[in-house]
Amino acid sequence: MTTAQMPVATAAATSVSTRSLLTCAAVAGPLWVTVSLAQAAIRDGFDLTRHPLSMLSNGSLGWLQITNFVLAGILTVLGAAGLRRALHDTPGGRWAPRLVLVSGVGMVAAGVFVMDPADGFPVGTPYGMPEALTWHSYGHMAAGSIAFTALIAACYVLGHHFGRAGERGAAVSSRIAGTALLLGNGWAMSGGRAGSLTLAVGAIAAMLWISTVAARYRRSH
Repeated sequence: MTTAQMPVATAAATSVSTRSLLTCAAVAGPLWVTVSLAQAAIRDGFDLTRHPLSMLSNGSLGWLQITNFVLAGILTVLGAAGLRRALHDTPGGRWAPRLVLVSGVGMVAAGVFVMDPADGFPVGTPYGMPEALTWHSYGHMAAGSIAFTALIAACYVLGHHFGRAGERGAAVSSRIAGTALLLGNGWAMSGGRAGSLTLAVGAIAAMLWISTVAARYRRSH
């Protein structure tokens, strides 16, 4: 290879790597959503209006949701590196990838620390909340709070990014996704009726939007 050819080869390798990393982010959201909702539909005793999707990590099939959290989190962490390259030197291009990275780490931790069984799930569990939470349940709630906060902030930063770029539709979509999770999480934390359902809707909206943004930039690489 000649000296003149080296920059071209390096640029091509970087482009392929960036595209691969963005693919990770594009896949993470749909993967987590598909696996979670499929389990919610078929697992005995699970009611999305009463049980958060995190509770699927319990029971004989709990390993599926644990793996789902960990794998989607790892893909999100890798995808954040792709977004950092794609958004380099743009408004919000520094913070959006950082926040996506934090949300991915939070997802991995939420998979490692399992939520306690409660309110009739898995089947045989007493109804209502347990009298005392285990340490790993507290760990799950802390990890989830970090992941959700970072994900909400990432959506709003992307709203700023697209707004500065004159892409009003994408800017509005970013803010809607972030607001859906913000309100869903707040309603669930306040003990609102069907709070787990509103939380699921918000989390799904925000995660799928991040994946949509990654897929969009992937096409340009």
